[in-house]
Amino acid sequence: MSIQDEDDRREYYRIDDTIALEFTPLSGAEALASDELHDSSPLFNLLSELHLLDFESQHLLRHISERDRTLANYLKVINKRIDLLGQAVAQSLLRDIGTPRRVCLSEGGVSFTSSQNLAIDSHLAIKIVLMPQALGLLLRAKVIHCQALAEQQFEIGTEFEALTDAQRQLLARHILQRQALERRQAREQPK
Repeated sequence: MSIQDEDDRREYYRIDDTIALEFTPLSGAEALASDELHDSSPLFNLLSELHLLDFESQHLLRHISERDRTLANYLKVINKRIDLLGQAVAQSLLRDIGTPRRVCLSEGGVSFTSSQNLAIDSHLAIKIVLMPQALGLLLRAKVIHCQALAEQQFEIGTEFEALTDAQRQLLARHILQRQALERRQAREQPK
């Protein structure tokens, strides 16, 4: 990895987080494909699409709220109802993906432990559910390091590839919310 690559990876703020994560190694043809990944789970695809649509519609809601406060308030209530349905879908998905695990997350990638030894430069499809907003994302990533920790335990470091602008901004929003929560909790702890 060049010094420039290392500098680019370090420009993103990292957080320790607990998320549901599932990964699948991509074969040669899948790894080279530039099109979006699709999951076989219709519920996961629905959850992911709900959050992307919510993100893309935020600027429209701001414009509506400038013109018609009543309509904007009604749309916010509808949005909250949809969020509640999304959370219910996420709870169902968590049973399929597995129990949440500790990771180190940034806009640039994610590090996690695994029982699988993965080859450096191999490509993965990473399915994550960020909590508490139950944000489901299916992301393409490349393994940048795989280090043995203990018997059959490896620390896997990945770098996201080909993120859409919406995916990157959803990750950034989640990271900022987690940072704010950590700062608030630190202030509230007795000295």
